[in-house]
Amino acid sequence: MIFFMVNSNNAVLVVYLFNIDMNLTHRQLTMFRAIMLHGNLGRAADACASSQPTLSRELGRLEQLLGFNLFDRVRGRLRPTVRALALMQEVERSFIGLEQIAARASELRTQATGRLRIACLPALAHALVPRALVYLSHAHPELGVGVHPLESPWLEQAMSEQRFDLGLSETQEAPAGVALQPLLKVNEVAVLPRDHSLCRKARLQPRDFTGERFISLAVGDPYRTAIDAMFEDAKVQRATLLETTSAVAVCAMVRQGLGVAIVNPFTALELSGPDLVVRPLTVAIGYQVNMLLPEIAAPHPLQGVLADTVRKACAALNHHHSL
Repeated sequence: MIFFMVNSNNAVLVVYLFNIDMNLTHRQLTMFRAIMLHGNLGRAADACASSQPTLSRELGRLEQLLGFNLFDRVRGRLRPTVRALALMQEVERSFIGLEQIAARASELRTQATGRLRIACLPALAHALVPRALVYLSHAHPELGVGVHPLESPWLEQAMSEQRFDLGLSETQEAPAGVALQPLLKVNEVAVLPRDHSLCRKARLQPRDFTGERFISLAVGDPYRTAIDAMFEDAKVQRATLLETTSAVAVCAMVRQGLGVAIVNPFTALELSGPDLVVRPLTVAIGYQVNMLLPEIAAPHPLQGVLADTVRKACAALNHHHSL
């Protein structure tokens, strides 16, 4: 394992490799990374605003310091060794981290309040969050916002790590260091292709799906489990031939006439139209959205405003679509 530590003047990184202490300059690692990324000394030299002889000389010093070759010279070309590829993985992690820090510092310098960061389930990034951002943009048109769709449990873990200002999740338990606030509880809905015979019904019962080609969420999805249980209780057999992890993909397949499905109401209502018909079910399969707020990190000055816009968007969806 290789570990990096930046010293007080940001010039030298101390690397522990195979239990041997060695001092590598940031310049050497930058040049090594450039060669790995560009695969050519000439292009790497241009990227580093240096010369090819300088890069070649620094590469030789780096290999001497490490005690092994980083590249094989094959017909005048550089081919990375296995050790070079392993080293590059660690170097890239370090540089990506530094780039993220620099980007965040730039945001804080150019915007007094910095960029708001939202983590949410992919289905909510598609339907609920954009509506909330409309309200937010009206109040703060210059505010930067980053929206990061994440699946559970990675979303909850990121919130525990205080990486986001606000999270939107289906979880019923607050992650460590996070406050959970219920937002909205609605029900799953059926989605049908246009001209399907079930479109004539105002509400659908489980038995209406008997023998239908049914597009399912992936095995292990909690809503897939609840939907399957509903049909099992009703002793209804479906033709389950297609499945996917994405509710958006489910709706796209339904729209193409590949079958019928049951999905969350946010995605269904956002994608509804002439080719996609939405119908409520007689059996309730609850879909709950909760807000997650970090308790340890210092709150963003506009975190409360963001939370209010999310609540407003939920209320508007609930009222407009009568979920």
